[in-house]
Amino acid sequence: MNVETLILVARDRLVSVKHTARLTEAAARLGQDGADLVVVCDEEGLLCGVVGKTDIVSRIARCHGSSCTEMVANVMTTEVVTCGLGDPLMEVWSRMKERSFIHVPVVDAKGRPVGLLAARDVLQALLGEVEYEETLLREFVMGVGYR
Repeated sequence: MNVETLILVARDRLVSVKHTARLTEAAARLGQDGADLVVVCDEEGLLCGVVGKTDIVSRIARCHGSSCTEMVANVMTTEVVTCGLGDPLMEVWSRMKERSFIHVPVVDAKGRPVGLLAARDVLQALLGEVEYEETLLREFVMGVGYR
């Protein structure tokens, strides 16, 4: 099972802004869409960073005057762990678990964000796969369908 099986859910979760957007715009997108992470894109639509709720709240808590209107590019994390549509879910889960990530951006072959994968969705898909395999094994052992 690979990331592509979850792309519809991941696509709905994607919230993005341009790197020139103001921090307040990213905060508004988070509140409006109920997201936890905003994907930041450059002029060509390529992923160049991410900004989380914690990043925004910590900056806004310390802002004075015009510092609340600084660009997202000044706050974003630029070293982003991503996954592709063909990546196996188990590999993605391992990367997420290793780094304690709740979300991972899904990018196409050119590096454009196409979705935001949540750990909860990955776990549900993997659990569903294990349950299906368990059912097949049980039916095989009991001889169901082999008469």
